[in-house]
Amino acid sequence: MELYACQSQEKNRYALKPHPIITACPVFDASSQVSYEHRRAWLEDELLKQSEVFAIDIAAYAIMSNHYHVVLYINKEKADSWSVDQVIDRWQTLYKGHSLSQRYLSGQSMCEAEMDKLYELVAKWRKRLMKISWFMGRLNEKISRQANSEDQCTGHFWEGRYKSQALLDEKALAACLAYVDLNPIRASLAKIPEKSDYTSVKTRAIKAKKASNPNHPNQQVKKLMPFSGNPRNDRPCGLPFKLTDYLELVDLTGRAIRNDKRGYIEHLQPAILQRLGIAPEHWLTLTQTFEENFNDLVGSPDSLTENLNLLNRKRRSNIHNCKILLS
Repeated sequence: MELYACQSQEKNRYALKPHPIITACPVFDASSQVSYEHRRAWLEDELLKQSEVFAIDIAAYAIMSNHYHVVLYINKEKADSWSVDQVIDRWQTLYKGHSLSQRYLSGQSMCEAEMDKLYELVAKWRKRLMKISWFMGRLNEKISRQANSEDQCTGHFWEGRYKSQALLDEKALAACLAYVDLNPIRASLAKIPEKSDYTSVKTRAIKAKKASNPNHPNQQVKKLMPFSGNPRNDRPCGLPFKLTDYLELVDLTGRAIRNDKRGYIEHLQPAILQRLGIAPEHWLTLTQTFEENFNDLVGSPDSLTENLNLLNRKRRSNIHNCKILLS
């Protein structure tokens, strides 16, 4: 299972200084005394809406004051299962579409040449609906337009193009999920994960408290990729961990990396870390400095080697850190 961790950075429009106190506060323009906290809700809503249209599942997200993180899974099987009508309907939910697709959906008669052209368009749209570049581009453009309209201005809203990393195995996946969900803890925006606003871990925790069986995929958050349990042959598609194990892991890790606590969790090492074979001291490093330790490919040395041909690569990037932290 290959997932991608993406990050977008907001342009420095409202002068958020690199000072821990200000960085820990909601988006706020000191000169006008106006809060832009509501834009985090814009982004969360649109992110979850898009996941229902694209063949891209959301595994984790954290929306901060001036940037956001998201872990995505390209669901090719879902995209391949869509009919022509479903592809057109999904595409036209996001964009205007084409005169041929509009005529087709309205039931107008079309000649063979027009149908051939329509099928070409549908094939192109199907591919785009499972591309991360289209997902992120559309999401960032939507938020940018809303913010520019509210500010009555034009120009770039985001600092630049998003950054992404491919997660090649379970170790990399677990570390990155926790790294994303613990962003507000590290920034002192929340003391415990289930109280951290605009994060997938809070959304999952709220749902889990109400569920009779929180580990069952059908009783988890519908708009997020489900946790389907530990790897086995008959396991349904989803994240290869138990939700309750993951929530326990994130909660314990969040308490370990607080400023007023010593960063040590070995005496309470969760079973999920034992199964993955990640040392507690390495786990804390991974969940605090994940981005600094890896570039575009993340996984054990064996996973990097296995994926070189698939990714048309010749060199294993970040092999040193992968050996130390994920071997």
